Amino acid sequence: MKKPANNAGHAPRSVANPTPSIIGSDVEIEGNVRTVGELQLDGSIKGDLSCGGLVMGETGAVKGTISADTVTVRGKVTGEIRARTVRLESSAVIDGDIYHESLSVEAGARLTGHFAYTSSPTEKKLGGTETPAFVEAKPAAE
Repeated sequence: MKKPANNAGHAPRSVANPTPSIIGSDVEIEGNVRTVGELQLDGSIKGDLSCGGLVMGETGAVKGTISADTVTVRGKVTGEIRARTVRLESSAVIDGDIYHESLSVEAGARLTGHFAYTSSPTEKKLGGTETPAFVEAKPAAE
């Protein structure tokens, strides 16, 4: 029996409607992760994460910058979050700044850092008016 050629009989993967991805609690990634789709994160990432939407479970952890349209955090983030909509659930622990258009925080969530409304949270503008002044390093008071 003759085998079909590569991709024969298979529909091409559509980037317009990508399959959601899951990173399990036993997975540790060192390096940047990028997807246009939704991501369920129960493992850990040491690096920057860019995705369409992120749902982080209680065992999930990111050490780096998160950039997404929507972010729901139940785990730990050490670094920046840049998203249109950010939801911190009661088990969330954030050590870093949050740039958002919409932010909701449940009682019990812990945030060490700043949060600021911006009309373009996923774009990092150097020297622009969208990045709040508190981001600039200031000398310690004597």
